Amino acid sequence: MKLSNSFSGALRTFAYFMASGTQHTLEGINYLSLYGEEPSAIEQVFAIYANVIVLDENGDVLNAKYAEKRATDYLRAYCDPAFKVDPPYEDWEVALYGPPPRKDLI
Repeated sequence: MKLSNSFSGALRTFAYFMASGTQHTLEGINYLSLYGEEPSAIEQVFAIYANVIVLDENGDVLNAKYAEKRATDYLRAYCDPAFKVDPPYEDWEVALYGPPPRKDLI
């Protein structure tokens, strides 16, 4: 099974705005330096995004903006301790899963 074009487009768009410093949900937050200094914070953002995003039976993304918001709220709270994520994260949203095998299976 391959990921859908819809998911690929949603992920690409999210990654672009995160990497370019223009993610609209992080306006006013200087987060680009975290890429080199604290990569685990960025890792957590992408884990939340992947855990929260929902696809329908055809692989079409149903909640891209909600997934972006949940993911970027983590980074906003990370950079601004006064910001409170609401609702608080559930364990499944912030779970970090293991990496893929070192060698491809196909």
